[in-house]
Amino acid sequence: MNPVISVNEIFKTYGRTRAVDGVSFQVQEGEIFGMVGPNGAGKTTTIECVEGLRAADCGQIKVLGLDPVKQERQLRPLLGIQLQQAHLPDNLKVWEALDLYASFYDRTVDWEQLLVELGLEEKRTAAFRKLSGGQQQRLFIALALINDPQLVFLDELTTGLDPHARHAIWDLVEEVRERGKTVFLTTHYMEEAEQLCDRVAIMDNGKIVALDTPANLINGLGISERVIFRVAGDWDYAGLESHPRVERVECDGDKRVVYGKSNGSVNPATIVTEVVNALTAGGIQFSDLRTEHPDLEDVFLTLTGRQLREERSA
Repeated sequence: MNPVISVNEIFKTYGRTRAVDGVSFQVQEGEIFGMVGPNGAGKTTTIECVEGLRAADCGQIKVLGLDPVKQERQLRPLLGIQLQQAHLPDNLKVWEALDLYASFYDRTVDWEQLLVELGLEEKRTAAFRKLSGGQQQRLFIALALINDPQLVFLDELTTGLDPHARHAIWDLVEEVRERGKTVFLTTHYMEEAEQLCDRVAIMDNGKIVALDTPANLINGLGISERVIFRVAGDWDYAGLESHPRVERVECDGDKRVVYGKSNGSVNPATIVTEVVNALTAGGIQFSDLRTEHPDLEDVFLTLTGRQLREERSA
């Protein structure tokens, strides 16, 4: 099967900054492919090179078998693109935006039906400035689909949305794939990539540091769940740390995090039981005990040595 997107050793430099540093990957037909990483990792520059909005300094890119720069006119009608910094005139009405974008293409879908399918029918005559953040993003998805593209690009689609709106957009992305489209998305929300993507490329400092399914990336850590709690007073946890089912124990003030090993045969409740038994046997008072399972945030931390959450808030 020929890939929908094929990228081979592309580079892009701005002054002394190498934004994209030898990136290679492929995207297969019908998948949701995610590119994740912190702001400044090179995600947007990479996707813009693939879209043909920027020219890579060197390397090769093929999209639907075409060169996105040299064959831009043939390729553009086959793509649906939602840009990271998308905006429309404040007073432009929803129906006007869809009607305007439909005029740009020879082939379009029924945008009236798109309004219904994307939950915007009641906002048909509303001005862009009157839409909520989630409704604006729904409109941008509609504009990206209006030419019935084979391949849809979604760049940081849910940035700035509240959790409820973000989950609603996730549902829409899955519906886009159900339409038979291939989706290429970028995000700095690891939980978004884990929820939506068939495969994920993790970018850091212009390079792809890992590429696989979310499950394989997480399982590759060799860590099962972690138990988090707070303790009153000192606690010698050396005995627990040497337990064969415990990977390591971390301390931060009165906070303790116990990481369990993943060997495919340990019941997830086992580590919790071991921790509680150890605390009880030692007469240690504890509170706020909870469990967490490893996720793509842990993968990023392992690969780069820093928390993506910290990168987002920096």
